[in-house]
Amino acid sequence: MQTISSKLSDAEGWNHRFATCNGIQLHYVEAGCGEPVILLHGFPEFWYSWRHQLGALAGEGFRAVAPDLRGYHQSSKPPGVANYRIGTLVNDVVELIGQTANGKAAVVGHDWGGVIAWRLAALHPDRVRKLVILNAPHPAAFREELRRNLGQWFRSAYMLFFQLPWLPEWTIRAFNFKLLERMFCRQPTSPACFSHEDIAAYKHALSGPNGLRSPLNYYRAAMRYPRDINDPPQVVTAPTLVIWGCRDSFLNERLTRRLATWAPNLRIERLPEASHWVQNDAPEPVNRVLLEFLQA
Repeated sequence: MQTISSKLSDAEGWNHRFATCNGIQLHYVEAGCGEPVILLHGFPEFWYSWRHQLGALAGEGFRAVAPDLRGYHQSSKPPGVANYRIGTLVNDVVELIGQTANGKAAVVGHDWGGVIAWRLAALHPDRVRKLVILNAPHPAAFREELRRNLGQWFRSAYMLFFQLPWLPEWTIRAFNFKLLERMFCRQPTSPACFSHEDIAAYKHALSGPNGLRSPLNYYRAAMRYPRDINDPPQVVTAPTLVIWGCRDSFLNERLTRRLATWAPNLRIERLPEASHWVQNDAPEPVNRVLLEFLQA
């Protein structure tokens, strides 16, 4: 069955491809030619999260590559929590950059994709030309904020719930992903952020064997193997742009205040009326700032 995501990519002339990376198959959508830009989505999304950015980047002479991360949609879904450790996720992207970008690219990440991007830029600075982060905490900043701010603990309580076996999967999947639909419909500030067809595409991507368990294993692996995220190096030397939707229900804006400690070559753009789903909620300002930074 052809989903809205495949219809959109076909209509736009974007190319669906597969690459063997780190022993698994990664599906990705590619648009344009020129300087490579790797777009890493978050939870619970897939490549379609970047539908507003692919065309904008391609139109300005960039080659945009948006993969389904390990465990998502059409990419491989290996069983077991250990297969979703942050080091493994980073190595997936390192090999994808090697195959699609001749070894070095601008990297853009949102949510979990942003966490992967932070670690990638710290661990493999030779692979990252420029770094763009959208509503994703730097690991060291997140650790500090949890120590200082009880409010962030409450915002992050769902991560503890996700540690339970089978119950999170059942809860999210119940009543045709009603919880997912409510999250996408109620939290963005723009009523047009997610259409019914968009939400149907996300539901479809999370259906099927391990379609939900694998994405949830990102959270389980983070708790079981915290040193993968928190060990040095933590400093990012690449030019870094952080785009932050200030009306984020999950992440406190305080997470952006001391980022220069770990990213000295830093620029922050705060969007006061955008939510956690910033690239969907405010695509035009995000694209403007993103392109300005990449073209500089």
